[in-house]
Amino acid sequence: MHGGRRMDSQRKPRLMERVRRTLRTKRYSRRTEKSYCYWIRYFIRFHGLQHPAAMDAREVRSFLEHLAVERHVAAATQNQALNAIVFLYRRVLEQPIGNIGAVTRARRTRRLPVVLSHAEVLRVLACMRGDIRLLAERMYGSGLRVTEVSRLRRKAVGVVRQSGASGARAAGVRFEWRDAAS
Repeated sequence: MHGGRRMDSQRKPRLMERVRRTLRTKRYSRRTEKSYCYWIRYFIRFHGLQHPAAMDAREVRSFLEHLAVERHVAAATQNQALNAIVFLYRRVLEQPIGNIGAVTRARRTRRLPVVLSHAEVLRVLACMRGDIRLLAERMYGSGLRVTEVSRLRRKAVGVVRQSGASGARAAGVRFEWRDAAS
């Protein structure tokens, strides 16, 4: 003890440190870690900095209803907040939440996705040059997300010339994936 407090090496890890350590041990992405930490902190602040171990399903329900009714969050946002809280109780605190019961759910907005035709995509790609075009083609052709394609190393995607290409490869260029480690 030092001045009535435990020294840093002897102190028990704080809650958010335990949350981060558990997320990393279970190999959650950094974005998920950031999001879960945000929602867990928001949940704790919403209940006046009360420790989650002292709360139960009633507090979780009131928080989720607050998000839907007061903040008007999207259904996916409310689900993400719920997933973060469930993770906290199941994996970090290792205690049951209990039955949350019927919660006022955020309404899902009905939106039609914006989809470009093949010809429109080709026109957009024709306006691009260099690495940007290559990355956009990878996203379109393989379904990669922006974060996934941005992590590719330049050598991970190679361009191989082909002779006698036809159809979609009439331009004579084929893209070949190589292992990023090689």
